[in-house]
Amino acid sequence: MEPRISIIIISWNVRELLDHCLLSLQAELARTPIQADVWIVDNASYDGSTAMVKKQHPWVQLEELGENLGYVQGNNYVLKKLINCNLPDYIWLLNPDTEIHPGALSTLCDFLDTHPQVGLIGPQLLNTDGTRQESAFRFPDLLQPMFDLHLLPQRFYYSRLNGRYPFTLYTHGSPFPIDFPLGAAMMARGEAIAQVGLLDERFFMYCEEIDWAWRMHKAGWQVWLVPAAKITHHSGASANQDRPTTTAYLWESRARLYRKHRGTLTRYLVRTLIRHRFKVLDKTSASSEWHRTYQKILAAWE
Repeated sequence: MEPRISIIIISWNVRELLDHCLLSLQAELARTPIQADVWIVDNASYDGSTAMVKKQHPWVQLEELGENLGYVQGNNYVLKKLINCNLPDYIWLLNPDTEIHPGALSTLCDFLDTHPQVGLIGPQLLNTDGTRQESAFRFPDLLQPMFDLHLLPQRFYYSRLNGRYPFTLYTHGSPFPIDFPLGAAMMARGEAIAQVGLLDERFFMYCEEIDWAWRMHKAGWQVWLVPAAKITHHSGASANQDRPTTTAYLWESRARLYRKHRGTLTRYLVRTLIRHRFKVLDKTSASSEWHRTYQKILAAWE
């Protein structure tokens, strides 16, 4: 018996990418007997995205929210509906800037079918040029923020010191356990969602997948990466539209993540580093917009 799966895509002003994503998804669904319902949640796009979906992809369920609720609330909007109507076996949270390679969906579903102890998985992500994209990470501790703040040598950026997994794990192709996947195409087990709850809506943007995976680990679920399932991820298409704002969201979300999941000493050390670094950046910035951004970040790490 094939699993029931729901696919949720949150979109904001990425019409062309969304079209390509849905075309690849439609082709993938045609290749497999898996039955899936596909939800598009539009966060008040103004680039004609909804008109395109209605014309080109009437086979999906389109939800026009009329306001930008963000990634987390957008996904939870659908997840709440699914919970009320009998949560499916699997839920795939898919970014609109992704394209599905042949066999990716069935590979992910097959892995969850045969590993009932696994609550969350991710595929191998590829850049637009076909090169490997970092798809899985270890939970952040003291060192990861230091790399992002350029306080440690960048030659170690893609090492274990910065929460990376060895390149050989991706190239060998066998699934391997991880702390958390990048949220661009993560698939969750319905039973795990029922136990740990929805995405935390206090994360408007960024770190929500880290928090979700952390909660699943704490509840006894395993999290894995499945490299044989490949997805092209045209990274950051929506977020790059509003850089100062999204920078603030990133560091505000990180502050919340550390408060939830890290101990007092680690939080204190990271907070001290971040506040020192952003005070320096604020003093040297000539932009009023960036000044407001830095002040928001500093306030979040009080």
